[in-house]
Parts: sequence; structure tokens; C-alpha cells
Amino acid sequence: MPAELQSRARPSAPPRAPVAEIVLERVGHGYRRRNGADVQALAGVSLRVAAGELLAVVGPSGCGKSTLLELLCGLQRPDEGSIVCPPAVLMPQRDLLLPWLSALDNAALAPRIAGDSRALARRRAAALFAELGLAGFEGARPHELSGGMRQRVAFLRTLLSGKPVVCLDEPFGALDALTRAEMQQWLARTLAHERRTVVLVTHDVEEAVLLADRLVVLSPRPGRVLAELDVDIERPRSRTDPAAIALRERALSALGMDGCG
Repeated sequence: MPAELQSRARPSAPPRAPVAEIVLERVGHGYRRRNGADVQALAGVSLRVAAGELLAVVGPSGCGKSTLLELLCGLQRPDEGSIVCPPAVLMPQRDLLLPWLSALDNAALAPRIAGDSRALARRRAAALFAELGLAGFEGARPHELSGGMRQRVAFLRTLLSGKPVVCLDEPFGALDALTRAEMQQWLARTLAHERRTVVLVTHDVEEAVLLADRLVVLSPRPGRVLAELDVDIERPRSRTDPAAIALRERALSALGMDGCG
């Protein structure tokens, strides 16, 4: 597994993202299971996310992390509290590439849906293929791509939506450990250039420490904020950096998992 994330903390002239600030005030949300049982997913969640910040949200399975992203993207409405969020796009764990389209046309779907002509959408996507390590695979179908490359195509499609807020739901959760580490490096590099406000949901505390500007720990369901930790560690970050290890242990302690791997 690579030891460091080869990202740049402050690129010389990053593209400016639209101003974005997310504000959640005492947000609660529940749903009803098929068996008729009511489930409270989130309770009293208050958060602020600054423009251009990468916020990582960690917590146990079922604590409402994915529900939080759906609320930010307007796919659900909170039962309690309020949310102020600029237009947001969700990238789920599964890449959801259409098998009958090429990699280029899959990436171009977002601008096409937004109203671009097919030719313009393809030009916009093609301009970023090399930058995202996809040069030469424009015509490949999804089944011809590795898992990591499929995720890159899905992420490019997400960026091309033009939304100022990007919500990533376990984007590397289905990948093997080595590919996941490579994709963490790649995401760090990409976001150094393609600035967005990002909310990343992950069950991997180490991943959160390596990538995020700030880390939020949620409790078991119903999800409540247990801790907010600033990740004040210079980039590129190493998994063996004592500061990173200490912050990881603080997050695990907040989760009640002291000393867990």
C-alpha cells in the first residue's frame, strides 16, 4: 500500500469553485421499513461546511450517513430542522455506468442532461480524460475498465454536473485495498485542482484523516454528532505520520473503538 498521498495542499492557481456554504440546524429524519417499523436515522444534527472544504463523515453502519447525503442533495426532506445547501450532486458507491455507452459518453451524461448538445458534452468530457488518468480509454465500454477506472469515469461525470457541492458516498468501498489506496491518492490530486465543496461519507477513519479538512463522527442510529475534529496536517499526508495516527485514534475513541484497526 502506498505510504503517502501525492497531493498538493495549495496548487498555484486552482480553478475557483462557486461560493458554497452548507448549514444544517438540528436536522432529524426517519423512515418506515417494509415491515411497518419506524426508524429514526438522524436526530438533532447541526453542521456547517465552509466553501471549498472537504468534510468527511464517519460512523457505524446504519447511523444515517447516506441519509445525510440524500438530504443535502434534495433527494429527501428533513422531518425536523432546516438545511441550507447550494445545488449538490451525489456520487454513490456503485458507479452506475451504463453498459451500452462508452466511457466518454458515460462521463458526458451529466452535461447532456443539463442541456448540452452531444458534441459539446463529449468535448467537455474529453478535455478532462487525460487529467483524470483516462486518456486512451474514451471508447472503452464499462466492462473493459478496471474498478478504479470505472470510479474515475463516474467521478468525472459527477464533476461535469457543474454543481458546487459534491457528495461522495463510500466512493471506494467496493474496491480492493491496493486499488482503494491508489484512488485515495488520485482523489487528493484531483480535488487539489478541481476545487469543490465536498462531503465524503466513509467507514474508513484512516481514509477520512488522509483526505479531509475536517472530520465529523456520528453516533449509532439515530445519528448524532459525537465529535468534530480539524485535520490540521500538512499535505501530502502519510499513514505513518504520528499526527495522522493520533487523529485516527481520537476518531476511533469517539466511536468507542479505542485501539481498533
